[in-house]
Amino acid sequence: MIHWRIFPTREAQAQALANAVVAGLDEALTIRPRALLAVSGGASPRPFLMQLARLPVAWRDVDITLVDDRWLPPTHDESNARLVAETLLAHASGAHWLPLVDTRTSASLQVRTLNDTWAHGVPQVCVLGMGEDGHTASLFADAPQWHDAITTREKFVLVHPQRAPHVRVSWSLAALAASERLMLQIQGPAKRAVLEAAQDEVQDNAISRLIHREGVSLDVFWSEE
Repeated sequence: MIHWRIFPTREAQAQALANAVVAGLDEALTIRPRALLAVSGGASPRPFLMQLARLPVAWRDVDITLVDDRWLPPTHDESNARLVAETLLAHASGAHWLPLVDTRTSASLQVRTLNDTWAHGVPQVCVLGMGEDGHTASLFADAPQWHDAITTREKFVLVHPQRAPHVRVSWSLAALAASERLMLQIQGPAKRAVLEAAQDEVQDNAISRLIHREGVSLDVFWSEE
């Protein structure tokens, strides 16, 4: 099920999304001692992450991670971890950072280690993005790992996209679907059309597979520009 929230500008979208994330974290912390927030990388989330960093949150009780990351050092320009460090972690005093990537080891070993040792459950609040090919997180339909990524019960998968750069570590489709509150941030008419088509019938892309899973509810924050 999709719930549309429509905004005229990216600034209005970013502020509303940040407020919704804070509300979700506050609600989660009323029934548990810690909450897990998973956010996305790329260019689109930067204004939202900067807005979120300005809002009052009990960050000492929040763990922050990514829905996916590229297999790059955290100082690399294209690392999602770098984006989060520069925007959110720099101001979220006391928050506990849970990286997905550790380039001191191999990517395959890192994913096995995450699946064997992850003790934080699934996110209470998960903020996704989406590409125009319908991928979300790093669940690319053209990857050799596609079938495993959408069927495994493990939380994390290793993905080698064929038409996107870098090996990726990503939450699996099942783990995303199990998140307590799912939000999607997208902009522009092209991505809205992709999402509406994915909603109309099951397609062979991650966002369609996600929204057609039983019990999944997705709050879509869409801006016209």
